[in-house]
Amino acid sequence: MERQGMYIYGILNSNASLQLSIPKDLLLEESESNGVYAIAYQDISALVRSSEIVDYTHMRKDILARLLVGHQTVIERVMTAQTTIIPMRLGTHALDEAEVRDILSKGYNLIKRIFERISDKIEIDLVATWSDFTATIKDAGEVKEIKEFKEELLRNSKGITVDDQMKIGFMLKKALDEKREKYALKIQDALKTVGINYKQHELMDDKMVANIAFLVDKSREKEFYAKVEELNIEFAEKLNFRCVGPLPAYSFFTIEIKKMQFNDVNLARKRLGILEDRSSKDDIKKAFHRQVFISHPDKNPDKPGIEKEYDEIMRSYNILLDYARACEQVGQESLIFNEDEFRKNAVLVKVRE
Repeated sequence: MERQGMYIYGILNSNASLQLSIPKDLLLEESESNGVYAIAYQDISALVRSSEIVDYTHMRKDILARLLVGHQTVIERVMTAQTTIIPMRLGTHALDEAEVRDILSKGYNLIKRIFERISDKIEIDLVATWSDFTATIKDAGEVKEIKEFKEELLRNSKGITVDDQMKIGFMLKKALDEKREKYALKIQDALKTVGINYKQHELMDDKMVANIAFLVDKSREKEFYAKVEELNIEFAEKLNFRCVGPLPAYSFFTIEIKKMQFNDVNLARKRLGILEDRSSKDDIKKAFHRQVFISHPDKNPDKPGIEKEYDEIMRSYNILLDYARACEQVGQESLIFNEDEFRKNAVLVKVRE
C-alpha cells in the first residue's frame, strides 16, 4: 500500500489562504482528493494536495503526460489570479504538512531570491514550423551542390545506387538544417530584444524550425507580440508561428527537492577517504582531487574497471557536494557525518534554471 503524503505544485509569494480543485480526470486515480490548498511559512506558502506518494520515474509516457497537464493546470490557474508562483518539479511529494514547512524553511532564502527575479515577469513559448514542409524540401533540393550531384548521377550510365540516394538524403538534410538554423537565429535575435532571457527547447520533429521560451516583463508583453507579428509578415508563406502564454517561468526557474540518505552520504565520504566525523566543503574538494589524481582513466589506461572506479568517485563527490549545499542553506559550514545530525539537513532545496 502506498504511503499518503502531500503533492507539491509550487511556491507562492504569499501566505494568504487559497483553495481550488483540479479536474478528477487529471489525477492518477479519480478516487484521489482533488482539493488544492496552501500551507504557509512566514510570507510564502506551498500549493499542495493530499496524495499517495508515487514514484514518477518509470511511469508510462501517456500517464506522465496527463499528470503534467494536471500539474500545469493548477499552477496556471493560480497565475491567472495575479499570484506569483514558482513551479515545483513534476512528481514532488512531502511526507506531511510538517515536511512541507521544513522545505519552505530550508529553501526560504533561495525562494525569496527567485521571487525577486520573476516579479512582474512571464514566460512566453514560441514555436515556428515550416508552412509547407514538402515545398521547403523541394526548395532545399535546388541548392547548387545538390542539383549538380543529381545531374551527374543522371548522366551516369550505371544508374543510381543506394549509396547515391543516401548521399542525396544527407545533402538535403544538411541544406535544410542550415536554412532552419538561419531562420531560428533571426527569430531569436528579433525577440530577445524585448525579452529578459530566452531558452532553446528541443525540436520535436523535422517540421519544427524554432522552439524557444522567452522570459518577458509583463509591461512589454504587447511589444513582444508585435515583434512576433512583424516576423509573421516577414516570413509569410514560409513559416507558421504559434505562441503559448503568459505562463509561469517553467523554463527558467523550477524548484527541485532532493532527499538524501545517510547511508549514501556515509559511503560517499568513505569512498573519498574522509574518515573524520566532521568535514568542510574545502576538505571534500581536496579529497576528491586526491582520488582523481590516483584513479583517473588517463593515468591508468590499462587498469581493468578504472572507468567504473572513476564514475564512483564522481558520484561520491556529487553526493557530498549536495550534502554540503544542504548544510549551507541553513547556515551550517561543517558537514557532520552523524546520523542524528544528518537528519536535520537531509533535504536540499535547489532551483533548476
